[in-house]
Amino acid sequence: MKILAAVDGSSFTKRMLAYLAAHDEWLGANHQYTLIHAVTPVPPSAKRVIDQPTLKDYYADKAEQVFKPIRTFLSKQGIDAKYVTKTGEAADLIVQAAKVGNYDLIILGSHGHGTFKNLVMGSVATKVLSQCDTPTLLIR
Repeated sequence: MKILAAVDGSSFTKRMLAYLAAHDEWLGANHQYTLIHAVTPVPPSAKRVIDQPTLKDYYADKAEQVFKPIRTFLSKQGIDAKYVTKTGEAADLIVQAAKVGNYDLIILGSHGHGTFKNLVMGSVATKVLSQCDTPTLLIR
């Protein structure tokens, strides 16, 4: 099964990983994992004065802060995953990746680092569910 897991380093990402660890059927060599992290773009006014290599390094550093503990966790579980960083709106990037990558399942936390626009479910999760046909497992 091809699984796309959206991660942002929040407590809900940690809960998602704990859920995967507690359910052996989700972890294993028979699944192909891709972890996606959406880095918030710097404001256009700042982008104009920052050179491209510095900006690229900034985005890579932000993603690595999220991916490093996840890499350690998955490595201990014997899971080799692909790590993808995109810059932009998280929900849009997750939906696009799911469609282009032809994934069988999306896994994401019910909330993340976003604002509390929705009390029952986060705005990213709401948008992914409404715009994507790929089956989605939300971890609360």
